[in-house]
Amino acid sequence: MRLRTSSEMAAPWLFCFHHAGAGVSSFARWQRDLGDAAEVVPVLLPGRGPRSREPRITDAAELMTELQELILPLLDRPYLLYGHSLGGLVAHALTLALEKDGLHPPARLVVGAVPPPHLRNLLVRSADLADRQLLELLVDLDAIPAEAAGRDVALWQRRVVPALRDDLRLAESLCRAGAGTRLRTPLTALAGRDDPISPLADMAEWADYTDAGFRLQTLPGGHFFVRERSVPRLLREVAEELRGPFQDESSADQDAASRLMATADRSER
Repeated sequence: MRLRTSSEMAAPWLFCFHHAGAGVSSFARWQRDLGDAAEVVPVLLPGRGPRSREPRITDAAELMTELQELILPLLDRPYLLYGHSLGGLVAHALTLALEKDGLHPPARLVVGAVPPPHLRNLLVRSADLADRQLLELLVDLDAIPAEAAGRDVALWQRRVVPALRDDLRLAESLCRAGAGTRLRTPLTALAGRDDPISPLADMAEWADYTDAGFRLQTLPGGHFFVRERSVPRLLREVAEELRGPFQDESSADQDAASRLMATADRSER
């Protein structure tokens, strides 16, 4: 990162949180679409990619403690949070924790493909299903290929199900912690037009989770519309509303951002 002068305009951070059972590959090309409107920071949760040796977190409070430690050094300029599916619950809970602790909340929270905590969608309620039942449910919801519950079931049971199950348990904990609590932060909800897991009517209920302005927007695609370029292009428009003058970027800011981005698998980004 180069140092900016006080006459230049700040590029806000865009912290991105991934869906269950995944890494940050969905955000790999976002910087290209965001350009200089925001600096994309994918946040990789423990237990995957370069963090695979770390224990996965299934408790909301424990995760919030870790995330606040990671991003607090960067909160001296405007920033956005985007979370997809499980990541939306993570981003909501983080915003709630920052507000509760009197810290600098995001300029806007954007959640995609996840209903608000009080609804606990079908996947969130499925953490304790047997392996094969869980895989069959995911196939029925078009979340994974049919082979995962057929000829490749053993491979998926070994490589995917443990992390996915822990992520669903984390989602349950996040729902319990965040249900019904209203934010003082503006909130945007993104719904896929063909999403069988998080339909538009459910996404609309995020309106009850903020006192600071709510937007609901539909996008083409199913549950994984995050992989399409429409999402970063929309977030670019949101980020451009936030740019403002700021002081020269300190070396401490640069170091903090580099450390956080280093937690993401470079091969995924």
